[in-house]
Amino acid sequence: MSIQRQLTNERMSQIVVHGNTVYLSGQVGDDMQAGIEQQTRETLTNIERLLDLAGTDKSKLLSVTIYLKDIDAHFAGMNSVWDQWLPKGVAPARATVEAKLCEPEILIELSVEAALP
Repeated sequence: MSIQRQLTNERMSQIVVHGNTVYLSGQVGDDMQAGIEQQTRETLTNIERLLDLAGTDKSKLLSVTIYLKDIDAHFAGMNSVWDQWLPKGVAPARATVEAKLCEPEILIELSVEAALP
């Protein structure tokens, strides 16, 4: 079974497709000065763009891991955006953890696996 990689550099690929599964690298927002709601919206927009490039969409999410800089301060704000973004009836398996992220300004990072149609 072949492995397809897209948007690849020397360290990582943004998209990896193996069989009928799409794996996205950890995604963050664009405006690191924004609050949790805006960073979450931007991150989800980036995920939608990458899923589209891979040939799938958010209705095919299998698993999502959410990394928050401060789970106590950011969990509710992240969920308020997540709940509006995710279509009803297609909730993926999900884990949310607090993590020290690669840049101090990053409040959220998401790692996604999705099925191809």
